[in-house]
Amino acid sequence: MTYSQRLRAQKRLDTDSLMNWLARFSVHIVLILLSLGCLLPLVLIISASFTDEIALTRFGYNLIPAQFSTTAYELIFRNPTVILRAYAVTVFTTIFGTISALALMAPLAYALSRPDFILRKPLSLFVFFTMLFSGGIVPYYILMTQYLRVQNTLFALILPYLVVVYYVLILRTYFAALPAELIDAARVDGAGEFRIFISIALPLAKPALATIALLTALNYWNDWTTALYFIRDSQLYPLQYMLYIIQSNAQAMQLQASVGNISVGEIPTQTARMAMAVLATGPAALMFLIFQRYLVRGVTLGAFK
Repeated sequence: MTYSQRLRAQKRLDTDSLMNWLARFSVHIVLILLSLGCLLPLVLIISASFTDEIALTRFGYNLIPAQFSTTAYELIFRNPTVILRAYAVTVFTTIFGTISALALMAPLAYALSRPDFILRKPLSLFVFFTMLFSGGIVPYYILMTQYLRVQNTLFALILPYLVVVYYVLILRTYFAALPAELIDAARVDGAGEFRIFISIALPLAKPALATIALLTALNYWNDWTTALYFIRDSQLYPLQYMLYIIQSNAQAMQLQASVGNISVGEIPTQTARMAMAVLATGPAALMFLIFQRYLVRGVTLGAFK
């Protein structure tokens, strides 16, 4: 190869290297801008929660509070015991409900994924039928109150999400995609189905299990309609429903001519909504950040065979 040929080859390599670098740089810039775009609403909500109500109405939402104020949080934490109790109820139902849901959905999904399971087809029909048809709110309410009689108990908050058919579908597809050679080898060694499920299927399905755990935990954390339907004891109010009551009370106080020593215009209804959003979504966002890598792997590997 002559000197001119080597020079042209080097120039091509330099040009390709520069184009690859520009491509990677452009992708990183686009992703950074998208991340900032997703982060901006959260920053605005936090800023608005620490803004004075009148200043928020006058100047609108800003990245930095136009007039710093903690009145919204003072309204929410006027009785801190109530909020802490609501947090405790939500944390308990989220943790206990998520563990119980995984303990029910994982064996069910594994049984449905085994082609040699004798009741596979009728059980699949029974499970998936509930995904296509629903009895409605009235039968649901009658079942919970007249037959199960779980109103005003923590079980009323836990039962609705113990088995979610869509999550069972994800787990079933993931279990079905596991190497059949491993299961056959375990059977040759004398392992039963329960041992295979515990020792082989569950460890290999950690990404899918973590994904379902995250989605189930978010369901429990964000649920407030169940408490609206079945909970009348204020000691059992979850966080989301308690924040809903506080917001409703703030709106009701705004309709009154006077509320104690606080004038109507000083009641932080808008900023209270932002503060409640921060309190409600903060732990959920933290859970998502912790389990996001499992979420991506679980959805991509478990949703397709």
